[in-house]
Amino acid sequence: METQARRIVVISTGGTIASRWQGTGFAADAPGREVMATAAIPHGITSEIIDLFNVNSPRLTSAQQLTLLRTVHEVLADPGVDGIVVTHGTDTLEESAFLLDLHHHDPRPVVFTGAQKPLGAEGGDGPGNLYDALLTAATVRDLGVLVVFDGKVHAARGTVKTQTLAADAFADPSGPRVGKVGFGKVSIEHRPERPEPLPLPEPTATLPRVDMVMHHVDADALFVETAVEAGAQGIVLVATGAGNATPEFVAAISAAIERGVLVALTTRVQAGPVTEIYTHGGAVDLAGAGAVLTGTLRAGQARSAVLAALLSASRPGEREALLRQVVGEGAAALDEAAAA
Repeated sequence: METQARRIVVISTGGTIASRWQGTGFAADAPGREVMATAAIPHGITSEIIDLFNVNSPRLTSAQQLTLLRTVHEVLADPGVDGIVVTHGTDTLEESAFLLDLHHHDPRPVVFTGAQKPLGAEGGDGPGNLYDALLTAATVRDLGVLVVFDGKVHAARGTVKTQTLAADAFADPSGPRVGKVGFGKVSIEHRPERPEPLPLPEPTATLPRVDMVMHHVDADALFVETAVEAGAQGIVLVATGAGNATPEFVAAISAAIERGVLVALTTRVQAGPVTEIYTHGGAVDLAGAGAVLTGTLRAGQARSAVLAALLSASRPGEREALLRQVVGEGAAALDEAAAA
C-alpha cells in the first residue's frame, strides 16, 4: 500500500524567483503557479499555492512580514498540512525567516527559499532551490524555520545573505549549517538551538518604529538622537569590532533608554559575537548604559528581534527581558521583569 502524499503549501511573496524583465531591469511580477511550473515536484509530495504578495524584497514592510507570519499560522492550523515553503526575495529573506522563527511553535517546518537568477533564466537556480525546499519541508521536523539554498539547509537564526550574486548566497558566518540536500535526500548534520517561541502579535498592534544606526570613523550620535526624536521605540546600533563605539554614543544610548527606547547592540563585522571587552565607548560602556548585546545576530536579524520584543510586551522592563531571551541570554531576566 502506498504511503499518503505529503501535503506542502507554497506561499509566494515575490523576489527574484518571481522576477521578469521590465525594460530597464528585473522586478517581481510572476504569480506562484508560474514559479512552481518551473520546478519538478519531488515524488510523494502534493503542493498548493498561496499568492500572498508579489514584491521585490527590498520593498518589504514589517506589516507584510506580520501578514506572512499570520498566514503561516493559519495554514498550520490545518492538521492535514505537512509543511510550508515560502518563496521570498533574497535581500530581506534573512529578516523574514528569523522573525517567523521567533514565533514558530509547530514541529512542522517552514522553509524559505528563492533565487539569484530571475524566472526563466538560462541555468537559473530557482527550480533547483524550490525542489530542495519542497523535499526539506516534507522531510524534517522540529527544526524551526529553515533557509534552503544551493543544496544547503540553514537555520533561520544567524543565517544571512553573504553573496550578492553567487548561487551559494546564504550562510551563518558564526555557526554550522543544519544540513544538505542531494540525490533526493535531506541529510541533517546539526540541530539548532532555539529560545521559547514568542506569542503571535495582536492583530490590532501598532507597528513600532525601529531604526538602525551605524558607527564608523568620525561618526557622532546625531542619528541616534534623530531616531529618538522621530519616535523610534527601538534602535539597533551597528557598532565596530566586538561592539564598540564612542563615549558620545554611550551618552546618547543612555538617554534613549531613559526615554523607554529598546536598544540592541550588534556589529558590522561579519562573524563572531558582540562581547564586553573595551571601555571608553566600547561594549562594556554600552552594556552598562542598558544596550542589549545580540551575540552573533547581525543588523537585520537584530532589528527583527527588537521588533518582536516590542510587539510582545508593553512595559520597557519586559521588552528588554524578552529581547535578552530572544538573543539567547535565557529566561531569568524575563522572570525578574514579570515579578517587578
